[in-house]
Amino acid sequence: MERSIVLASSNQGKLREFNQILLEWDWKTIPQTELKVPEAEETGLSFVENAILKARNASQYTNLPAMADDSGIEVDALEGQPGIYSARFAGVGATDEANLQLLIDKMQDVPEEKRTARFHCVIVYMHHPNDPMPLICQGTWEGKLLFEPKGEHGFGYDPIFYVPTHNCASAELSPEVKNQLSHRGQALRALQIALRTMKR
Repeated sequence: MERSIVLASSNQGKLREFNQILLEWDWKTIPQTELKVPEAEETGLSFVENAILKARNASQYTNLPAMADDSGIEVDALEGQPGIYSARFAGVGATDEANLQLLIDKMQDVPEEKRTARFHCVIVYMHHPNDPMPLICQGTWEGKLLFEPKGEHGFGYDPIFYVPTHNCASAELSPEVKNQLSHRGQALRALQIALRTMKR
């Protein structure tokens, strides 16, 4: 019997990646926008807190199990910025282009050897709004920041995230290769294993 999960995200880039990876799941996934779920206020101080807030919000409004992702890029030269504020680095409601340009500007004088960075992703699955033990899975993707954007794929900071194993920007990878390597792909695969083995 097919089970439904609400995807607690309205980010089109994330939803595209979720859908590509989730094709092999035997669960029906429904974006929260289709169910008129309002955005949760991200008041947490960590990826885990924000993912829980978003998953609980979607589950409360739909009375369905919910899955939420909170992710971002951590730059060592900026003491971990933008981190949990990655989607609003240039301000609330900022575009991907504005956030990307701000990071490029802040890093313009940082030498290559000090441009280390990583993407983090935390995915939370809640069986119901009052789930006392949500499933929490995470993934981390190490890389460096380029001096200028490259590539046409992906979204967000992908054009300046250099992937050492493939000698290119994340935005130059095909979606299939990116999903194998990325922080979000890692976290989703871990969640898939956890869901297959759970008893409920």
